[in-house]
Amino acid sequence: MTRSGRAGRPLGRITRGTTNINRLRRVDRAMAGDRRVRAALDVPQPLAVDLGYGGRPDTAVEMAHRLRAVVPGLSLVGLEIDPDRIVEPRDGVRFALGGFELAGLRPNLVRAFNVLRQYDEAEVDEAWAQMRSALAPGGLIVEGTCDEIGRRHCWVLLDADGPVELTLCWAPTHSDRPSDLAPRLPKALIHRNVPGELVHDLLVAADRAWDRAAGQAAFGPRDRWRVALGMLADDGVPVVVPRGRRVDNMLTVPWSAVHPS
Repeated sequence: MTRSGRAGRPLGRITRGTTNINRLRRVDRAMAGDRRVRAALDVPQPLAVDLGYGGRPDTAVEMAHRLRAVVPGLSLVGLEIDPDRIVEPRDGVRFALGGFELAGLRPNLVRAFNVLRQYDEAEVDEAWAQMRSALAPGGLIVEGTCDEIGRRHCWVLLDADGPVELTLCWAPTHSDRPSDLAPRLPKALIHRNVPGELVHDLLVAADRAWDRAAGQAAFGPRDRWRVALGMLADDGVPVVVPRGRRVDNMLTVPWSAVHPS
């Protein structure tokens, strides 16, 4: 991982910075609905960081808007390692120069999306450790990847001790089967989708459950996935079965269920 030669400079390196309006809506919805995220932000002065917001600040502003629906007093800082991408504050969000060291901030929540995708797998643990060391007590990190228009998301939830779980989240009408998300797996797992690795086993099991639930297709892909998810749970896969109806299809498992060998 590239480090600066001068103290106080951001840790990391400049990436492509491509982004799109509304691209990260699915992870934002998931964070806003996650009791652990809300608990992490349930402090007197909650602070969230959007790390690596890219060439435009839109997704950082959108993240603030969605999280403030459940945490009205939230402060949000967008960090970029490229000084040319720093913009003036807008919509109650400020922007600053920073990398994996999080610019000396002590956030309660960090979203780092489509950042590590352009790094090597061997660099992931160090980047995670740098971000984790900067968290406020009880803080969380959501690190992951999505496609260009935000139909398919995959992310790892981390706390101060390390990775907690993996989530795959997708638009029900724009994916034929769960394994379509394999190209969007986080950097820590994307090269592990091969026989003998746990994440590969998970995707195979998810596809099989999806096929077995084909009888529900007439009721739509959301109902079909709900039944398939129940089948996975019945088969002993440690999936999280969410309550109520969801806009997105989601597959969440503990990190121990996908940890690289």
